Amino acid sequence: MVSNDSLFKHSMRIRMACTHTEYSTDNPLNREPSVKELVSRYLSTLRSDLGTDNASFITPGAISYDRNHGPVPHISASTHTVTIDGLVPNPLRLTVNDLATKFPQHEICCALECAGNRRHTMRTMLKEVEGIDWGDAAVMNCKWKGPRLRDVLRHAGVQEAHPGLHVAFSSYQVPCQEDKWFGGSVELARALSEDADVILALEMNDNPLEPNHGYPVRVVLPGIAGARWVKWLDRITIQDQESTNFYQRRDYKVLPEEAVDKDAAEQFWDKTPAMCEVPINSVIAVPEDNETITLSESGKYEVKGYAVPQGSDGPITKVQVSGDGGKGWVDAQIGNRDLDNDKDRTKKWCWVLWSAEIDVEKGSGREIVSRAYDAGGNQQAAHSQWNLRGVGYNGYGRARNLTVG
Repeated sequence: MVSNDSLFKHSMRIRMACTHTEYSTDNPLNREPSVKELVSRYLSTLRSDLGTDNASFITPGAISYDRNHGPVPHISASTHTVTIDGLVPNPLRLTVNDLATKFPQHEICCALECAGNRRHTMRTMLKEVEGIDWGDAAVMNCKWKGPRLRDVLRHAGVQEAHPGLHVAFSSYQVPCQEDKWFGGSVELARALSEDADVILALEMNDNPLEPNHGYPVRVVLPGIAGARWVKWLDRITIQDQESTNFYQRRDYKVLPEEAVDKDAAEQFWDKTPAMCEVPINSVIAVPEDNETITLSESGKYEVKGYAVPQGSDGPITKVQVSGDGGKGWVDAQIGNRDLDNDKDRTKKWCWVLWSAEIDVEKGSGREIVSRAYDAGGNQQAAHSQWNLRGVGYNGYGRARNLTVG
């Protein structure tokens, strides 16, 4: 194991290499678009050309969500390095150029979702929670490119995933609100699995990563909550315990319902596993809450949204929509089907974008709900478990308090 003293010294060296930062520890960059804006490029083409607009299937960086616990560092790729150490036969220090040229480059299209996505729905429909009031748009579906983590680890002599070993990702670039650095981890078996598609991303949407998305290198962990996708990566450690970082040990956990406040939560932090895979989810983007909507001449209304599969159990296989509180359901049309041709295996990590024409009774206070199904047999339920931090909410997608004319 690497000592805390050596990690601290390493962190200081790395921080000195930063050119400048944006935002601050007290006021980090945290934002999301409206859910309608998030899928707007797709929605504009859905009716005329269902599922054949790849550009709209990918989330542009300009409208993606941002989640940070500290400043955004601007780092020089020419001097940045990533150290691979811990329980490895051959410790390495790789430059960004090494990552780009010494290993095969792998491209993966997948959704990145904040663990707190839909927290607002949990706090308003179930009970108050702690944390940023994320709506339904803390998610993005992007194309990522870089070397497979398994290839890098094999270069360091790691050939097998022994039970009990973890791979910890760390960034010592800037201090965070609750710790001096940011880190997360997953089981080593996942990192070494070719089917898991874990990469060290150098590009997003065919361009170098932007600073707010982790330039020059970040971890991409398809199917896993965004808290583990460490940005501005500078250290990868194989160890016999999960990351010791605050955000792995004392945040991003679905605490039991008895943990009603900070004091009550104390006994559960060490007993509750860190959130790893994201749950199945669907969200209604059109209409949004509190809108006034008009039915078509045929008495229908076109509902649109997105859905993401549960962890490794993708792809999404079906989305259903109801305009009468779940008594009757209509199957939605699912886009992105052009991916069936050449990316059938990897599309399991992606969101789908969908549309459905439904009946809704005229009047006020109406509600439309959606539910998703995936290839692993997971089905979205009406609500999910309340927890103090408001993470992992995946109850029905909802558009509430609608006025229908």
